Amino acid sequence: MTKQPHKAPPPVSAQQENFLRAHHRHHHRITLARLFILLLFLGLWETAAANGWIDSFFFSSPSGILKYLGQMIADHSFFSHTGVTLFETIASFFLVTVLSLLAATLLWYRNSLSEILEPYLVVLNALPKSALAPLLIVWLGTGTNTIIVAGLSVAVFGSIISLYTGFCQVDPEMCKLIYTLGGSRRDALVKVILPSSVPLILSSMKVNIGLSLVGVIIGEFLAARRGLGYLIIYGSQVFQLNMVITSIIILCIIAMVFYKLIQSAEHYYKKRY
Repeated sequence: MTKQPHKAPPPVSAQQENFLRAHHRHHHRITLARLFILLLFLGLWETAAANGWIDSFFFSSPSGILKYLGQMIADHSFFSHTGVTLFETIASFFLVTVLSLLAATLLWYRNSLSEILEPYLVVLNALPKSALAPLLIVWLGTGTNTIIVAGLSVAVFGSIISLYTGFCQVDPEMCKLIYTLGGSRRDALVKVILPSSVPLILSSMKVNIGLSLVGVIIGEFLAARRGLGYLIIYGSQVFQLNMVITSIIILCIIAMVFYKLIQSAEHYYKKRY
């Protein structure tokens, strides 16, 4: 059996090269503009604190935050508190993703079930989740399980509604084609609905990671002795504002890293498919 010669990719035209160069320049300009705004903000913040324009005791300063961060790393509190929050967020996010995907699939698969449960999902999604926190503490006690469930409760109902709505909006003609060819509703789900909804699922994950982190912090405010949420509450009680602001900045970095990871997966999927 002869081996087929490998086909060389088609040559790139001059117009395509110009477009790619302009596209890269645009992204570089955007990155530089973002970096400039960040450095300008930090410079103004440091200058205002150094010259007494703002009270550094209440507003801290970039240098004060770096100093306190160094202390956290030196006494290993950074790794213990950040590690706890990371674990709780990842566990909550994983449960949100799995449960919302399974629930949305079941609702699409059984139309009668979706008609029954949709009002309850809307009400639960609109309910302020902080109101559930005292009940979770009574039911589950204080600890990691309560915090993970708090993070789950913030994101799961909205994710179910979003995914189910997206499943229902997939091109119905493609499903009709499956049915015409003798396929079942399960075939339509596996071959049309889920593959067509991958961008929606990834987009929903970008939202859910932030909501899971919010829920985890709410839980740590009320039912934790470790974690960044606990540091924020404790620091505000003893007026250690460096602790509070440093913890908030670490949370911002965590949220950005998680978002970028999911965004990279989304870009990889778009390039490949």
